[in-house]
Formats: sequence, structure tokens, C-alpha cells
Amino acid sequence: MYARVAAFEQSDVSIVDELIDTVRERSRSARTELPDARAFLMLVDRENARSLGITFFESEEAIRQAEPAFERMGDEIPEETRGRRVSVDVYEVVRQEGGEGARAARVSSFEGPPDKIDEGVRQAERDVLPRARQLPGWNGYYWLADRSSGRAKLITLFESIDAVRASEREANELRRQSAEAAGETITGVERYEVALTEQLAVR
Repeated sequence: MYARVAAFEQSDVSIVDELIDTVRERSRSARTELPDARAFLMLVDRENARSLGITFFESEEAIRQAEPAFERMGDEIPEETRGRRVSVDVYEVVRQEGGEGARAARVSSFEGPPDKIDEGVRQAERDVLPRARQLPGWNGYYWLADRSSGRAKLITLFESIDAVRASEREANELRRQSAEAAGETITGVERYEVALTEQLAVR
């Protein structure tokens, strides 16, 4: 499976709820407009006025074929509502676990040698993830990787934003261990509320 990750910056955080309602409404028509999409995840950071729209597909080719539909959908939502799109990236979903009912997320970004991705995942599964699963409020994760550039994102999901905050200290240590295992550099850590999750098709 692959993930299309679109990042947006909002100029007016007071209309974030309007944006969420708009995206929720549009997601109902996504089954027609994006017939190959499998699922959708919307993350919102009100404090820093940014959001992520993550759409999951079975293949990179399916994402390429869907781009015209994404452009049409974007044109139909005013920029003052949807925000300014600052990037669109495609990642392989290397691992995924749980996530149902999540209300908050921590997104950790990494960059390292492309040929170390699988080794890093194996070591993290052995040494890091068993401890991460014990964090209070843990709900699951998505491990996304771009094998051509060596960039990766680890989206860890929690039952609440309070659980995200309470796990910060241990999460910092686990993140450091995960990066070391893959020879990676930590390039960013962001915290979001999970505004919307939608299953668009049955696999």
C-alpha cells in the first residue's frame, strides 16, 4: 500500500472546524471521485495552523491516476478554507498497525540511507515497538518510507492529545533509538488531532 501525503498551511485557524466539515462532506463523494482510494486520514494542528491529508492507495500508479481528481477537488474548495498546499509526497506504507478510534497523532520525520530502511524497520520492530505499544493511550501506527530518497515518517496514534503529551519523554527516547538503528537523522516532530478517518473501499 502507498500513501499520498498532502501538507497544508492555514491562514485562519478559526475556520478549521469548517474545513473539517467540508472535508468530511467531500469524503462521501470520494468513493466516486477516487474509486481506487482505500482510506483517508486527516490530521489537524490548530496551534501551528497546519494540516495533513493522507490518502491510501494500493499502488503508486493508482496515486498518479488520481492526481487530476485531487486537483479538481482542490479547486472546488476555496484556498481560504482548505489552506495553502505546501507539499505533496508519496510514501510506501512499510508497516501499519491498529489506528481505529485514534484521536491524536505524533508525526516523526526521518532522513537516512535508502538501503537501510528495511534494516531499521526490523530493528525497531524488535527493540522499539514492543515498548511503544506499552505507552498509555497507544492506538497504533503507520510507518511510511520513500525508498528513493531515504525519507520516512512514523505516524504514531493515540486515544487522546493528553496521551500524546504524557508520552513525550519516553517517545523521544524511542525515536532516538529508532533513528540510530536505521542510521537516520530526525528532521521533525509534529503533533496533531485526528480530525477524520474514513475507509473508502474494501481491500
